[in-house]
Amino acid sequence: MAKPITSNTVETRDGPMRIAKAMARAGLCSRREAERWIADGRVSVNGKLLKTPACEVGPKDKVIVDGKPLPAASTPQLWRYHKPKGVVTTHSDPQGRPTVFEKLPPEMPRVISIGRLDFNTEGLLLLTTDGALARHFELPANGWVRRYRVRAKGRVTPADLAKLKDGVEIDGVSYGPIEASVDTVQGANSWLSISIREGKNREVRNVLAYLGLTVNRLIRVSFGPFQLLDLAPGAVEAVRRRVLVAQLGPKAAASLGLSESQEERKERHARGKAASGSRDE
Repeated sequence: MAKPITSNTVETRDGPMRIAKAMARAGLCSRREAERWIADGRVSVNGKLLKTPACEVGPKDKVIVDGKPLPAASTPQLWRYHKPKGVVTTHSDPQGRPTVFEKLPPEMPRVISIGRLDFNTEGLLLLTTDGALARHFELPANGWVRRYRVRAKGRVTPADLAKLKDGVEIDGVSYGPIEASVDTVQGANSWLSISIREGKNREVRNVLAYLGLTVNRLIRVSFGPFQLLDLAPGAVEAVRRRVLVAQLGPKAAASLGLSESQEERKERHARGKAASGSRDE
């Protein structure tokens, strides 16, 4: 896979945009991380060090991040990754633990994760080159459901699980509606299916601990329509753009720069005709 082409100007899809959004669109980081980078003095615009994220940039502005030109905004890409247990979802770890991004194939472009899975959680992790796409997936208002298979020590009743549908507050933290059911019971352990929409830090573990259960295995099996299926631990697989567009819907896809351009449409049709001609021969 080709890495994004670098440029000394900002490539925007919607005209001028906030600097943090431009950095996210370029796949460098999330908007929140961009604001931290600006505060740390890592970003300059037109030769001047930026001191605040309250700045708009356009195609003629020269943005430098860590001494390098801001990469051009390319078409967002998405991958499914089977995160194994024992790696952290961060680009660097102060404790020196292995990270998700160190395990990716060398031909992968720089990517960011859509949400996180903690050190001992395994399963589906979505990766993208585009911070705006990541934010779209992460916002609870967009309703992307995260589904988990959970093995936990202890017993819980269906009535206890039914109460989670209205949400619950634990130690001052409010968790939104949760759908949960017991699948099987094996000795001291139970296997449960859990569905959440917010994905707060350690949400599944905290909620089940509140019910008296101790999680000893946690596997995310899907994020929205994207599923883990038979993807092997440590494996990564690209999601085709047409599939991503179909799941986002035309309006969101267009706003995120995923709509097919006229030139791309002509090229696709030309390839189709060429392939059809070669089959006839």
